[in-house]
Amino acid sequence: MIKEGNEGNEITPRFGTVNFEKRRQPRVSTDLPAEYWHIETSENHPGRLLNVSEGGVLLYLPEKIEVGKNLKVRLFIGSIPELEPIDAFVEVVWNDLHSNENGYYRTGIKFVNISPVDMDRLRTFLNSLKSLEAVSESNIPSKLLNDLKLSNLGGLPAVPPKSSGQD
Repeated sequence: MIKEGNEGNEITPRFGTVNFEKRRQPRVSTDLPAEYWHIETSENHPGRLLNVSEGGVLLYLPEKIEVGKNLKVRLFIGSIPELEPIDAFVEVVWNDLHSNENGYYRTGIKFVNISPVDMDRLRTFLNSLKSLEAVSESNIPSKLLNDLKLSNLGGLPAVPPKSSGQD
């Protein structure tokens, strides 16, 4: 797999479950709605939040965005129906095409500017997800655990709906 954003577009080897990366904070898997804007426009676009850390997130976006581009994002965290928005300015650090029929781009972004209040809300959310992961490593039956995770995350579909073409 070649990722844009790597120096010289080199192939990044990955072995087993260990992936030696430059991340300072661990990422937590999730599947929640997100929106993004190009800085120079006011038109928002839908996306999906697939994993999150205090340093950045992995989004599925319907368009390929140039590495180094700055965006504004709104991440919806919490549980349905009480999702809380977190707004931040971000920078795209890599992207690649996800292999599904919808053609969404996996886009790695890092936070450039996020308010202290939103960072506190993000940390609280991350801690709640880490608590759920700790519970999953215990002896709770998998069906019950999945029900708990879905109720906490809202049980949202895995990818955004296809665009109506009116964007």
